[in-house]
Amino acid sequence: MKRIMILGSTGSIGRQALSVIAAHEQQFSVCAVAAHTHWQEAAMQIRQYHIRFACMTNAAAAAALQQEMGRQCTVFSGTAGMLQLMDAVQADMVLTSLVGAAGIEPTLYAIQKGMDIALANKETLVAAGELVMQAAKDKGVHIVPVDSEHGAIFQCLQGRRAEEVDSLLITASGGPHFHRPASEFSKITVEECLTHPTWHMGKKITVDSATMFNKGLEVIEAHWLFHLPFDRIEVVIQPQSIIHSMVQFVDSSVLAQLGMPDMRLPIQYAFSYPARFPVSGAKKISWKELRHLDFFAPCPEKFPSLPLAYEAGKAGGTLPAVLNAANEEAVYAFLRKEISFTRIFSLVAAAVDAHHVQPATSLAAVREADRWARAYVHDKL
Repeated sequence: MKRIMILGSTGSIGRQALSVIAAHEQQFSVCAVAAHTHWQEAAMQIRQYHIRFACMTNAAAAAALQQEMGRQCTVFSGTAGMLQLMDAVQADMVLTSLVGAAGIEPTLYAIQKGMDIALANKETLVAAGELVMQAAKDKGVHIVPVDSEHGAIFQCLQGRRAEEVDSLLITASGGPHFHRPASEFSKITVEECLTHPTWHMGKKITVDSATMFNKGLEVIEAHWLFHLPFDRIEVVIQPQSIIHSMVQFVDSSVLAQLGMPDMRLPIQYAFSYPARFPVSGAKKISWKELRHLDFFAPCPEKFPSLPLAYEAGKAGGTLPAVLNAANEEAVYAFLRKEISFTRIFSLVAAAVDAHHVQPATSLAAVREADRWARAYVHDKL
């Protein structure tokens, strides 16, 4: 039985991961959970899955959860508490589904402890890809992607040699505004952004999908996961979200991974790899009803997020960390209705242009770049 620790257990990915584990109790168990503020939901998870160790990164939530659970569960507190959680519990795999740069340090710590990673926190590789991949190599730790796109590429590459690969084709739904005229972008509301045509996700990633910054971050993540240069990683709009990504090989053939939009599939495969199990209630593709699959080229004029991400990725060093942190702060300002939709692009672009790139050879360097970018955006609000 594989013992799984879930960081971000009360978020969208965390909840779906727990449903996967509940459906396969002979294969998986939950040994620990971590969340931020939703301690009541964490308490329900602890009772349902008989969890003895947990962490709430919000101190007040940690105190409330500990009082609620008593001796039934040991609750650690704060960001440092997640590291203490990993000292207390040795998991076979850690699902990192925290939002944003908060996932970097816990992921690195889990790797140092020799735990395999199911990576749902793309920002970890965007900001600290060099550090994380080197640490995983040194420790012999497996990093299995949970993002549907990277999970698709991971599956398409099984049994293939690196020299056989020509390029990666990362698909994107295009989000809710792909066909909307650019002249209307400044009028886009928070509510419109949070209505995604094919996926049900958390607020931050749903806005990232609307701006296509999510896809830009995924390009950088793919660079680190699959060791390909940026000029061999393309983005393709596939609005039905049926083709999750593709790999083109040197003989010009293409392998694609298809499936209905359901995050339980890549989550479960990350847990079960290389085995496959049934996914309870998962819809199969109806080939009678699916009459066409559409493809479009991305539109960098409407979505400058993509060229910005390629620029930051190619420059390397601390610039991807700045791109990520600036985007996080801009998105949260948009969600608070402090800035317009289009201001997200301009704030991130300004931070990228203003940053003096440094080597990202230490966690301290990545943290400083992250801190600088957040302060820069706050000053511009």
